Amino acid sequence: MRIMTLPCDGIGPEIMAATLEVVEAANKKYDLGLTFEEEESGFISLRNHGITLRDDVLERARTEFDGVILGTQSHMDYPPVVEGGRNVSAGFRIGLDLYANVRPARSRDFLPNKAPGMDLVIMREATEGFYPDRNMYKGVGEMMPDPDMALSVRKITRHGSMRICREAFKLAMQRKKKVAAIHKANSFLMTDGLFLECFREVAKDYPEVETEELIVDAFAALLVRKPHEYDVIVATNFYGDILSDLASELSGSLGLAGSINANAETGLCCAQAQHGSAPDIQGQNVANPTSLILSAAMMLIWLGEQKGSPKLMEAGRAIADAVDAVIDDPAKRTRDLGGTVNTDTFGTLVAEMVSKETIPA
Repeated sequence: MRIMTLPCDGIGPEIMAATLEVVEAANKKYDLGLTFEEEESGFISLRNHGITLRDDVLERARTEFDGVILGTQSHMDYPPVVEGGRNVSAGFRIGLDLYANVRPARSRDFLPNKAPGMDLVIMREATEGFYPDRNMYKGVGEMMPDPDMALSVRKITRHGSMRICREAFKLAMQRKKKVAAIHKANSFLMTDGLFLECFREVAKDYPEVETEELIVDAFAALLVRKPHEYDVIVATNFYGDILSDLASELSGSLGLAGSINANAETGLCCAQAQHGSAPDIQGQNVANPTSLILSAAMMLIWLGEQKGSPKLMEAGRAIADAVDAVIDDPAKRTRDLGGTVNTDTFGTLVAEMVSKETIPA
């Protein structure tokens, strides 16, 4: 199996190196047969090729690789799109049609958190919604008719809503058989109304799954008040983006949040840290690589499910268990978690734990 890696910007190269050390340890232990090839993206690609993400990179990812590990990007600092500043993350999601952005949030008893008992997964639709760079065939869905007026267009489709809802229900069947749809249909009558219509249609095929429909602002409050009551959350792009960051921070830290972008029909999957590029600590070897490590673990599990490979699934779970085993020790935590361990050292500690015969429960 071939994995494309793109370190990208900011702390991306540092957390990518730590992540690959961990994945290589799992590769060796479980005899996965993984090979890795690095491609340029972000500012390095802009400097060398005049654009932050080349079309041929996307085409190679689609046709030559089994998975992608994508580093962090400094999109806000890119030049305009016409000058080569293409959103790398959106480029992969749209270019490879990776519509399911899967974002778990789980509290750990041994780490300080504001959401005891939280263990949920947010299924975020990632290819349309209120994002101007991914809701038009040509051009973008944001415009300024005059200097004092700005408009943005939101796109919600039946196709997009049906398939993310199906993935949410399929996941719920593997968990606690509960799905909550997040919406604002009291205001967005047509767009969120269409999303809810699709949710209810899919729900008919899963009578054993308990469903709930929650207005997004009310759910934000409920997520703080009783996070332990929720299992699978399905939402359109914009709501899912915000709520997943809230859930992850409540669970302990955004730096602990894994994330994948996937398409169950094509079998394509991209691992991507949930957080940003943190240019203020770039090159200092102090960033927490946990999010990208857990994202890579999620990718292995997802690919294992798609390919019917128990070895891949076991390797992914072993990486996740190794992360927990390491951060259970306060002396082995990175600075954001109150420790003093550097990025590279943390990667080595997790890799060593993966390589052990058994990982402590």
